[in-house]
Amino acid sequence: QVQLVESGGGLVQAGGSLRLSCAASGSIVRINAMGWYRQAPGQQRELVVLTTSGGSTNYADSVKGRFTVSRDNAKNTVYLQMNSLKPEDTAVYYCNVKGLRGWEGVPAIVFDAWGQGTLVTVSS
Repeated sequence: QVQLVESGGGLVQAGGSLRLSCAASGSIVRINAMGWYRQAPGQQRELVVLTTSGGSTNYADSVKGRFTVSRDNAKNTVYLQMNSLKPEDTAVYYCNVKGLRGWEGVPAIVFDAWGQGTLVTVSS
């Protein structure tokens, strides 16, 4: 199995910054994509940013220029630096990691793992 542990959420005033982190662990063979999603109260979960091992990164229009994703491949960790936060950024943020898991001598299995979610609250 693959486990994701998120950290870094909290309460911040509008205009402030927060940094989220998400560490993946388990029998990971390869990570193909890492991303962040968010879900505000009464809303559907939406993509914030997705970055692939092929080098592409796609941000939601609403966060472009304010949020920056980065990865530490050695630690299987993805970060989300959030600057110039707005009240409308208030949501539970979930990390998502897709890839292959398995063990030596066993065919790898596709996985699609989600973090437990971390609450980001931006006050006006």
